[in-house]
Amino acid sequence: QLHREIRTTSYLLHPPLLDESGLFSALHWYVQGLKERSGLDITLDVAEQFGRLPRDLEIAIFRLVQESLTNIHRHSNSKTASIRVARENGGVVADIRDQGSGMSAEKLAEIQSGSSGLGIRGMRERLRPLHGTLRMESDHNGTRIIATIPTEPSLTGLEEIGFKAAV
Repeated sequence: QLHREIRTTSYLLHPPLLDESGLFSALHWYVQGLKERSGLDITLDVAEQFGRLPRDLEIAIFRLVQESLTNIHRHSNSKTASIRVARENGGVVADIRDQGSGMSAEKLAEIQSGSSGLGIRGMRERLRPLHGTLRMESDHNGTRIIATIPTEPSLTGLEEIGFKAAV
């Protein structure tokens, strides 16, 4: 029993499938395990042809989904969650939703300002070096987290590392 728990914890910290098979397989493995452990009804929408991303992007997206689902399980009183990860407009979008109790406008503002919500703060910190953004929406119908990470170099990104546009 203890050996199995240690192994599960180790896999949750860094699932081998993430390196071996990529984000698609790692998310499916994680969601299936969480469904079994928590009883949450989780829908995962990631195209099988999603392909591989750079390692740091795959880790960031995996951790974002992991933290979002942990928050849903602990705080939302939702029995369901949906996750969509897609390539859109030169980037990757992760859209995680629940149908829980939501947050008050005050609590949402507090979390968005960074004065509360350690997990959300961690998500933002993970996205920052990737030039990603995190948006939260919440009302009495549940909470939604949308993370967007660019995958194509932008002019702004190139200028930041010293390249100048030829006019």
